[in-house]
Amino acid sequence: MTKPYVGRKIFAAIIDYSIIVTINFYIILTFGEPVPGETASYQMNGFPALLNIIPWFIFTVCFEYFLGSTLGNGIVSLKPVTQENQDRKITFIQSLKRHLLDPVDMFFFGVVAYLVMKSNQNGQRLGDIWAKTVVVKYR
Repeated sequence: MTKPYVGRKIFAAIIDYSIIVTINFYIILTFGEPVPGETASYQMNGFPALLNIIPWFIFTVCFEYFLGSTLGNGIVSLKPVTQENQDRKITFIQSLKRHLLDPVDMFFFGVVAYLVMKSNQNGQRLGDIWAKTVVVKYR
């Protein structure tokens, strides 16, 4: 059984997604087009709309795989590890799986993630369960 660290995970998610949303805001302002008839509304269509995936991918999957944790998790001294061997770093695919389910976990202000973490003994989110990972404290 792994300690859930729910409060730390929430704080880490707030840090990570604040950065991602801020970067995406600037991407939309830079590459988006004003919506006709609307004040302060921008839209992105076609290929440029895919640019918003890049900050998410870098700040979640890449940071976690190459550096061992996201920026938010690093600040609160948490890192994901494989469920079967907690001394082993997660794989790229495990990191991708963990974060592909972030939209589901964070649905309705994170209530889904909170309920799932509270309902299992390792405090895993849906992405952790799918990727077979757990989040542990490292300091």
